[in-house]
Amino acid sequence: MGIRGTDQDQLLSIAILLMLLLLFLISCSNQQTANESEIVILAASSLTNAIEDLAAQFEEGHPGTRITLSLGSSSQLSAQILGGLPGDLFASANETQMEVVKNAGGLYGKVIIFATNSLVICVPQENPYQIGSIRDLTKPNLRLVTAVLNTPIRDYSDQIVENSLSPQSRIDFYKNIVSEEANVRQLITKIALGEADAGLVYQSDLTPDLKNLVVGIPIPQEANVVAQYPISVLKQSQNPDLAQEFIEFTLGEEGQMILQKWGFGTIP
Repeated sequence: MGIRGTDQDQLLSIAILLMLLLLFLISCSNQQTANESEIVILAASSLTNAIEDLAAQFEEGHPGTRITLSLGSSSQLSAQILGGLPGDLFASANETQMEVVKNAGGLYGKVIIFATNSLVICVPQENPYQIGSIRDLTKPNLRLVTAVLNTPIRDYSDQIVENSLSPQSRIDFYKNIVSEEANVRQLITKIALGEADAGLVYQSDLTPDLKNLVVGIPIPQEANVVAQYPISVLKQSQNPDLAQEFIEFTLGEEGQMILQKWGFGTIP
């Protein structure tokens, strides 16, 4: 006896439901796999070249892994993290902004210093004001560019000014400021374009693509500061284990070689 029409309809409906269920399970599995192999790193703009290189090497050693980078001022990033910006890792240019996130309960793991940096005086290649020291940054009519308050580069710069200049010379220094940029990358771009005569930047910002546009003048060690770069897994991370693996990679021999290639110093 053949299958009646009603039975055929029921069997077809069951088959369709099973197919839809299978597709749903496959979709969930693919989504889970994608989530397990992707991390978002929120990093200080001064880390741009190094973090891009680190991410590329980490992906190469972890097939199927994708790293997304979000770069900006550390103070801006910390505020965005507390505002709910998704991410797995925060790499700051100073400990102050990491503390902001930590004190708000935004960290999953411990804070680790993975890189160091120092500051130099940056001037255009031709150095029209013949800048050779911090004191020269007080010369009349000099166009000095810096970063906005509370950014790491501005905090470090202010420390150097405090270490190097007399009270009156500090007044002259700050009088010369013609622009305050959102981050150090915008700062050095102003100098490279000839829109400013000098500024304080990180040693690592003197990248190969700028070597024909700007030069860096060393700051004496007794007046300089050592910028320490902390990194930590964020509480909101969807992949804390993979994020921690990336931290371990930056601390390893290959990771440290990449950082030193881009002008960063050794970790404590």
